Amino acid sequence: MDAILSVFNGKDKNCLIAICLCELKHLQELDISYNNLTGSLPLCFSNLTNLQALDISSNHFTGNISLSLIGSLTSIQYLRLSHNHFQIPMSLGPFFNLSKLKHLNGDHNEIYESTELVHNLIPRFQLQWLSLECTGSGGTFPKSLYYQHDLYFVDLSHIKMTGEFPSWLLQNNTKLEKLYLVNNSLSGSFQLANHSLVRLSHLDISRNHIHNQIPTEIGACFPRLVFLNLSRNDFDGSIPSSISNMSLLKVLDLSNNSLSGNIPEQLVEGCLSLEVIMLSNNNFKGQLFWKNFNLTYLTELILRGNQLTGILPNSLSNCSALEALDVSLNNLSGKIPRWIGYMSSLQYLDLSENNLYGSLPSSFCSSRMMTEVYLSKNKLEGSLIDAFDGCLSLNRLDLSHNYFRGKIPESIGSLFQLSFLLLGYNNLVGEIPSQLCKLEKLSLIDLSHNNLCGHILPCLQPSSKWYREREASINPSDSAPGPIMPFAAAPIPLEDPSVNKAFEFTTKSRSYSFKGIILTYFSGIDLSCNNLTGEIPFELGYLSNIQVLNLSHNSLTGPIPSTFSNLKEIESMDLSYNNLNGEIPHQLLNLNFLSAFSVAYNNLSGKTPEMVGQFSTFNKSSYEGNPLLCGPPLTNNDIGEISPSPLPRYKTDQNEENGFIDMEAFYVTFSVAYIMVLLAIGAILYINPHWRRAWFYFIGKSINNCYYYLVDNLLVPAKFRRFQPCV
Repeated sequence: MDAILSVFNGKDKNCLIAICLCELKHLQELDISYNNLTGSLPLCFSNLTNLQALDISSNHFTGNISLSLIGSLTSIQYLRLSHNHFQIPMSLGPFFNLSKLKHLNGDHNEIYESTELVHNLIPRFQLQWLSLECTGSGGTFPKSLYYQHDLYFVDLSHIKMTGEFPSWLLQNNTKLEKLYLVNNSLSGSFQLANHSLVRLSHLDISRNHIHNQIPTEIGACFPRLVFLNLSRNDFDGSIPSSISNMSLLKVLDLSNNSLSGNIPEQLVEGCLSLEVIMLSNNNFKGQLFWKNFNLTYLTELILRGNQLTGILPNSLSNCSALEALDVSLNNLSGKIPRWIGYMSSLQYLDLSENNLYGSLPSSFCSSRMMTEVYLSKNKLEGSLIDAFDGCLSLNRLDLSHNYFRGKIPESIGSLFQLSFLLLGYNNLVGEIPSQLCKLEKLSLIDLSHNNLCGHILPCLQPSSKWYREREASINPSDSAPGPIMPFAAAPIPLEDPSVNKAFEFTTKSRSYSFKGIILTYFSGIDLSCNNLTGEIPFELGYLSNIQVLNLSHNSLTGPIPSTFSNLKEIESMDLSYNNLNGEIPHQLLNLNFLSAFSVAYNNLSGKTPEMVGQFSTFNKSSYEGNPLLCGPPLTNNDIGEISPSPLPRYKTDQNEENGFIDMEAFYVTFSVAYIMVLLAIGAILYINPHWRRAWFYFIGKSINNCYYYLVDNLLVPAKFRRFQPCV
């Protein structure tokens, strides 16, 4: 029996030399994966002419495959080079002579555009498995694949290939099961084969530049498709109704295209196995769904960024397995239905930026599974009392830009998993509840643009430290090396809706959107535009991980705490439009990341901080409006300037006034009043004949008097007027 050598993780890599690896000329299978081996491949590998399977994946090998002796392994069938630092030509020229090669896996290496003269050469192999999910630039799509007819797995993702979509790849390979061409630069139209690919189960050509319409016969060409991802291309037109013929379809992602029209009703009638529907960021119109919507296996429904209208239909409650519902950025109306609170599996809910109105259902979180809720930029109102009782798993809550009123409920202190709390731009009143201090994982607090009063809680502790500790505690363990035959197919993940969700937060005097991994490390407090009083708690200066602090447009008094010098990661600090007094602490000069700073329009005195470090970038707008403050960048004309009263709090649908009188409004009002007076006089004269006669007599007499006055003073010469005899 031929020898089989397998060197597993943890073995001494020097043992390869000890057993004279290169002398095993009858060796058929060699697995040296997961051993942290470095350098280039040994030249003596060319002696292993009987080798049929070679796995050198997950090491640190380097070098250009074209310069290695891989091409001399003429018996090789299974070749695994993944997770190294090889340079592999897109032409696959070094493998052309390997006539028995069936499986080639070169994932996570570097692909480069080949300059070899192999364009007219036909490879001797007939591959079944080709996986080159790599970095680099592969140039044009490899023509060597035109001669392949036995492929059943192809993954050529992330290598920036150009040219038109290779429709011949579908035409020539009737056994094809999975095709991944993700994140390239392919263009042209999506043309199908003239026959059905009954074995194809996974097709992902997302993140390219493919345009024109989705072929109308796509359902007939791929009748057994399970996974279809055409997202982030330039497709237009409507969704073909033939997709309903894919009775086994579980995942459908057509997001981020230019598709239009209605969502076809056949989609939910024929594809009863659907688990994921992603149609976001297109131009779909019409009603959201239909009465017979009954996808019992549906777990994700992502439709954000369209022009859908109507209400959330009750038929959606039939999707008992639904975990994520995102219909944000549409034109939906009506109230939030009560059945949402009874969706036992629902974890992610985004209804933001619609025209929803009314109050929140009292049983909004009865399922206790909800982790993320986004309802911002609607017309919701009412009280928040008892709205989120039972939401014990809630992690992110965004209710900003609505018309909620009343107090912030004290029960919010029971949401121990809460990390983001955005309640800005509402009509909330009362004091900030002390229960917020119990939320140790809270990292982002926005209570701005409300009518909150009272003092700032000294116990607020927003910090991103918990996230960092959590990320550091997750140590990805190396997976054990799999069998050398066959290779395992890595699934292509879909986009997580929570990753693409953006949060608006005011920092550096502007409103920014934050999303993705940056939110993991973001921490901030925004209490601006309220009626808060009292001094700024010095305890806020111990929030060493905070990036944003905005306390502007309140009625805060007292000095700026010197403990603010401990805010080593602060990037934006706005304390303007308050009644703060005293000097600006010189210790703030140690804040090396501060890029936005304002203490304008307070009662501060003394000298401005020295113009060094970050403070050398701030102009006089950061200090103006403090009559007793002096020093650069303020000039002599700025000293003694009277501080205006704080700017009024504004809502999202109100514009700031730019002058003392709105002249356009004045002209319109004056014109309307003038016309109304003339009409009133005319009506009175028409009704009363005595006043009418008196009016015309007065007008006639006035005209005669004016006439004779003009004649006497302007037309008759002065000498005749002087000697004119009396009559």
